Amino acid sequence: MAMTIRVDIVSAEGAIHSGSATMVYATAEMGEVGIAPRHTAFISRLKPGDVRVEHENGNQDHFYISGGMLEVQPNVVTVLADTAIRAHDLDEAAALEAKRRAEEALAGQTAEFEYARAQAELAEAVAQLRAIEKLRKLKRS
Repeated sequence: MAMTIRVDIVSAEGAIHSGSATMVYATAEMGEVGIAPRHTAFISRLKPGDVRVEHENGNQDHFYISGGMLEVQPNVVTVLADTAIRAHDLDEAAALEAKRRAEEALAGQTAEFEYARAQAELAEAVAQLRAIEKLRKLKRS
């Protein structure tokens, strides 16, 4: 039996995942991190992107988060996300439309606040599209 770590993924809407894993991968502020059981404790901000939870049988669950915090304890990983969605529930058409709207807003921005908001919306839409593409590649292999 492989060593496991408990993983909880929680968003403002509620808990989306709770269970054990052999590895967890997330997009932290400084890059992607991999967390194994008995990992050193740390806290990091998360960028919009993919969170992967690898199980003992080798299967992986994929989640999209729009940002948040990652807390790692030796036996527990907690993802506190602004928004968390199971990757297979992402809507590619909606993400493409959000990207188009954000790019238009960037092109026609009139105030610094509008520009920053449009940049954040564009980053979130692009992160969703990357998560969709990763999931698509995994299904092909």
